[in-house]
Amino acid sequence: MSVRVKICGITRVEDADAAIAAGADMLGLNFFAPSPRYLALDCARVVRDAIGARAGVIGVFVNADRTYIEEYRRALSLDLLQFSGDEDDAMLRGWPIPVIATRRIAAGAQVAPSASDFVLLDVFDTKLYGGTGRRIPLDDLRALDLSRTFVAGGLTPDNVGEVAALNPYAVDCASGVESSPGVKDHDKIRSFVINAKRAR
Repeated sequence: MSVRVKICGITRVEDADAAIAAGADMLGLNFFAPSPRYLALDCARVVRDAIGARAGVIGVFVNADRTYIEEYRRALSLDLLQFSGDEDDAMLRGWPIPVIATRRIAAGAQVAPSASDFVLLDVFDTKLYGGTGRRIPLDDLRALDLSRTFVAGGLTPDNVGEVAALNPYAVDCASGVESSPGVKDHDKIRSFVINAKRAR
């Protein structure tokens, strides 16, 4: 099976439609208020309803409390939860749907074990919870078991094939397929998905 593709930071119905038409498997909706890709609940409902069952929908949270996450999970019928902050293992446990724990790693660093179903790897930054535009060195990825791993960090249509060829569970992109923060470039999405899924 070819690598799965997650397009993250979807804010508009037309971008969700374009990603699905291109063959994306999962779409990420961002519920971290400081992010330029943040969606309030009412806006998220519109996007979620438009997606329907055509793709998996992942809710992205950063250091949110359990009540807030559960409200969004129920209201939007989320398929997975992505924890992109400093959540501990206790927060990762006890959910009725699969969870993804983000691990922001520095070059050469080990990936800490997690109680989550999946791990998302991104580049470490002292200030940002993702969205750095920087890549994880390929040699660091080659040393890991990526079978339950989403790989993010600086991926674009031009370089995603290199990562997809390592056979991760999924590749994940937000800024690399945008024309401006939160607005997707549909041609870039198509190229990203094509280049990811044809990699061997």
